[in-house]
Amino acid sequence: MIDVLVVDDDFRVAEINAKYVGKVPGFRVAARAHSAAQALAAVERGGIDLVLLDHYLPDGTGLHLVHRMREQGHGTDVIMITAASDVTTVQAAMRLGALHYLVKPFTFAALRARLDSYAALRRTVDRVGGHGLTGQEQVDRIYGALRTAPVPPSPGLPSGHSEPTTDLICAVLHRAGQPLSAHEVAVKTGLSRSTAQRYLRHLEQAGRLRLSLKYGDTGRPEHRYAWVAP
Repeated sequence: MIDVLVVDDDFRVAEINAKYVGKVPGFRVAARAHSAAQALAAVERGGIDLVLLDHYLPDGTGLHLVHRMREQGHGTDVIMITAASDVTTVQAAMRLGALHYLVKPFTFAALRARLDSYAALRRTVDRVGGHGLTGQEQVDRIYGALRTAPVPPSPGLPSGHSEPTTDLICAVLHRAGQPLSAHEVAVKTGLSRSTAQRYLRHLEQAGRLRLSLKYGDTGRPEHRYAWVAP
């Protein structure tokens, strides 16, 4: 079993990412952290094989955290999961040894592809390492284990929609236990009202939410959405 530390300053995003990890066979979430200090403490306690690391943290950057880990002798593997997509940050992550770099928003399929390739890398290293490297073929096999196939768009989601955002909205409505308006969903998720409305409309059409109308003093009904239990 591969033990994973999920690091993200947003508690809701960390929850979603942890849920994704739990759906991949052979992986389990050993801990979550919402700051660089919490993440470093978790690594120092031991038992972490892989860190899924956000770059933007309240007390520093993810790359600075990786640098500190390496300085202190922690060889824990790292996959960056972040909205930072500038060339400078990507290059720095490569130089610090991040095995993959996944840009938010992403689908479960995209994350699973990276985790599967990481598991393949560990299996390959275990097989080859047991006998020692004997040539270029074995080296190529190790490097080749990290390659991932192109991930197709998530089926059932319209263009411009992401699976993590969909899951976030569903989680908010599920926890609410009562119908919410697009404005309320936007406030609870941190999304814009127009983005929340777009996702809510799709989810209602897909039968995952129930739409009701609430009439106020103006006579114009307010659309409210409720979670539909599967």
